[in-house]
Amino acid sequence: MIEAHLPALQVVLPLIAAPLCVLLRHAGLVWLFATLVTWASLAVAIALLQQVLAGGVIVYELGGWEPPWGIELRIDEANAFVLVIVASIAAVVMPFAKRSVADEVEADKIYLFYSMYLLCLTGLLGIAITGDAFNLFVFLEISSLSSYVLIALGKDRRALHAAYQYLILGTIGATFYLIGVGFLYIATGTLNMVDLAERIPQVQDLQSVHAAIAFILIGIGLKAAVFPLHLWLPNAYCYAPSVVTAFLAATATKVSIYVLLRVFFTVFGADFTFGVVPMTAILMLLGGAGMLVGSLVAIFQTNAKRLLAYSSIAQIGYMVLGLAIGSVTGVSAAIVHLFNHAMMKGGLFLVLGCIVFRSGSTLVRDLAGVGKSMPLTSAAFVVGGLSLIGVPLTTGFISKWVLIEAALEEGYWYAAVLVVFSSLLAIAYVWRVVEVAYFQEPSREVAALREAPMILLAPTWLLILANIYFGVDTSVTLGVAEQAARTLIGAGP
Repeated sequence: MIEAHLPALQVVLPLIAAPLCVLLRHAGLVWLFATLVTWASLAVAIALLQQVLAGGVIVYELGGWEPPWGIELRIDEANAFVLVIVASIAAVVMPFAKRSVADEVEADKIYLFYSMYLLCLTGLLGIAITGDAFNLFVFLEISSLSSYVLIALGKDRRALHAAYQYLILGTIGATFYLIGVGFLYIATGTLNMVDLAERIPQVQDLQSVHAAIAFILIGIGLKAAVFPLHLWLPNAYCYAPSVVTAFLAATATKVSIYVLLRVFFTVFGADFTFGVVPMTAILMLLGGAGMLVGSLVAIFQTNAKRLLAYSSIAQIGYMVLGLAIGSVTGVSAAIVHLFNHAMMKGGLFLVLGCIVFRSGSTLVRDLAGVGKSMPLTSAAFVVGGLSLIGVPLTTGFISKWVLIEAALEEGYWYAAVLVVFSSLLAIAYVWRVVEVAYFQEPSREVAALREAPMILLAPTWLLILANIYFGVDTSVTLGVAEQAARTLIGAGP
């Protein structure tokens, strides 16, 4: 019986748990409760993915109301995969949070942190699972509002400025998305994504439909930090608590890229998006520019968190490029990179969280000699960095290989060259940190550092080792990504 209600449980579990954290108050109890909830959410996400792979699309009508009158939760291979990504990161990060949050968040606000964390998880899962365009906006705001609070909870005063900057740009993005949805409702009279897909071909010549796709691209592009709409991201990642940075870097922008995939292929359809509208050229330009600019700017950063933040902008460019290619292989590359980048960037930001726990700094110059005093932590950065570069036997290599293959299949040889060049730039900024950590003499303070505690190292190495495992065995990740790509491309009219 409970299996029939798993789609609703996926969202309801963290949603109900969030206010309960406020009632519990006690930091230890709240952490334990939030951990159990995130693990339960992961179990639900895995069960949903298994159901979809075995039996096809799952449709869940809330309250028994049929769409378009009622809200529909609709799960296929694409969003089931995204649910697993988000829930996996949320579950892995929670053990890390016990010591890290206690160190970086004021004691009297810890219960609020976990409440906001679960609300953010609710929003991200809801964005992925909903089949309603307006409901997607609601979940988008839930995740965004809680993200602003999570970032602002950092002890550095600059965290407040970063949160405020994110709030302003995030609000603009949400407004643009809502205007786009409003145009679609005017043209079609429905908000259900399946209904929209059926009705848009009949009204695709209307200017309001063309305006809708433009507004949605800008709105979700802001949320996804697609270049040049990325201005909120570096400060948000740099000054937020370490757990928040790792969680948001591994999930929030990935969910937004999924929204672009869903809107372009399911709602508008590939024929309209890449035929009637010149979206291929637009996305090629945005993706290519993001890959180049993000990688180049990362090389010159003096803060390791900010360095990885600009690296994320480049990695988002890879996903946008795969989306732009529009073929099954290209979309497969974008989807598999959602997973792979979550593993690599989540692990790398947790590495920096370990360093912050011991040294309190992520400035590159302050990492001199840290490879000797914190060998396990530093080794994790090296492995994660190799995946970021795209060295064979890592997940980063799989993503870039499939993306290059997709580009060459469609004759976009210049895109393949750009992927390779961006990877070479990644060597430069990863090597900067490695060189400082291993080949410079430590200061007296760094030499006195101890290795991070096991409760921080275990989740860090779990994500780092996932980069190796899924770089060798691609049957699950790439297999599901290919199925999801075929479903998305076949979903449009």
